[in-house]
Amino acid sequence: MMGTKIAFYTAYHPQKDGLAERMIQTMEDIIRRFWAYGMEYKGHESYTCDWVARLPAVQLAYNTIEHSITGESPSLVEKGWNPLLPMDHLKKNILTIYPTAKDFHDMWKRAFDTAAKCIAEAKEYGKQRYDKKYGTRLQRRGPSVSVYTQLQ
Repeated sequence: MMGTKIAFYTAYHPQKDGLAERMIQTMEDIIRRFWAYGMEYKGHESYTCDWVARLPAVQLAYNTIEHSITGESPSLVEKGWNPLLPMDHLKKNILTIYPTAKDFHDMWKRAFDTAAKCIAEAKEYGKQRYDKKYGTRLQRRGPSVSVYTQLQ
């Protein structure tokens, strides 16, 4: 319906654009920080942390913060709005808005277009940085090269 393609990424894979690697590094850093924050001393110089119980908080934090590439949170890009946080429930006079299907589609389309534009800009920026560091390596015409391919 939405034209989504599933693509599995492997860290440090040279054919990918680097965005997946950056997201993996960010998630590792967030989990590491949440784990260190929740460490408890159990005696005899041993510590414990139930970091698995903290994963929903990690997921909520990651999905509601603004990302530098898209300029929006993943929840806003995916759903068209950010989920209510515990702090939001403490505020008075919370208005609940139920968007119509057309409003929802327009919000989602705007967020998707903005995210796609920002990701394209990030790819171009990454390409410029790579080219600046390594230069462009052009293939030149020259002597023929034999390529061995094993046929079975």
